[in-house]
Amino acid sequence: MMRQQRLHVELPVMLAIGSNLGDRETTLRDAVHAINRIDGVTVDAASSIVQTPALKLSGVDHSAPAYLNAVVLARSSLEPHALLAELQRVEAEHGRVREERWGDRTLDIDIISFAHLQVDDELLTIPHPRAAERSFVLVPLLQLDPHAQLAGIGSAADALAGIENDATEFEAAPLW
Repeated sequence: MMRQQRLHVELPVMLAIGSNLGDRETTLRDAVHAINRIDGVTVDAASSIVQTPALKLSGVDHSAPAYLNAVVLARSSLEPHALLAELQRVEAEHGRVREERWGDRTLDIDIISFAHLQVDDELLTIPHPRAAERSFVLVPLLQLDPHAQLAGIGSAADALAGIENDATEFEAAPLW
């Protein structure tokens, strides 16, 4: 009897990672490796690190610790909510607590896009609704792909040209 093989489909995902508490650089490095260890996820690339001022609900907070940020390109065979649960587990393993919306954090991982899927429910919105407004997403994304496109928006370079770019290079060895 012939054994049937299951089709294993991996879809491209773009993740934004950031940290403004603790050993930020080490946290980002550990996070990329932890993401790659998720069963059903393969990291393909990670940007260099950029630094940006903390963004709070009230706006930029220069008194808060600055964020280190990067973008991770990966492939996932998980469905979006399962991937979100795994990413939140990685955040928790790195000391993430969810007390204040847009508060300081040891690790933040956002799903920016997941192939061409669209999700909009109480837990998850894909594509990320504010990615095109965030230099901490656009600058590292454009490092990885100068011709990057954002789902529903278009050119990442055009989006970056339309906003204040407060991201600065952070001297560090490559994340991946």
